[in-house]
Amino acid sequence: MADIDEKNEKNVPGPFYVDSSCIDCDLCRESAPDFFGRDDEEGLSFICKQPTSPEEVELVTEALDGCPVQSIGDDGE
Repeated sequence: MADIDEKNEKNVPGPFYVDSSCIDCDLCRESAPDFFGRDDEEGLSFICKQPTSPEEVELVTEALDGCPVQSIGDDGE
């Protein structure tokens, strides 16, 4: 489960985030490329845009559910 205290600093503010346990597998960026970016220096993903519509939330939630190391979180803000 993602750890809110270990959020990647590049995440934009909002409920969804990626923490430091990311293994850079690219699944989230493939699943929802408009919402996940890659920190090339650290080799980690981050939330670059928070979803606003139900359809966008569904895409990000699919990436969250599919993350093999559970590094994507939703703090419900």
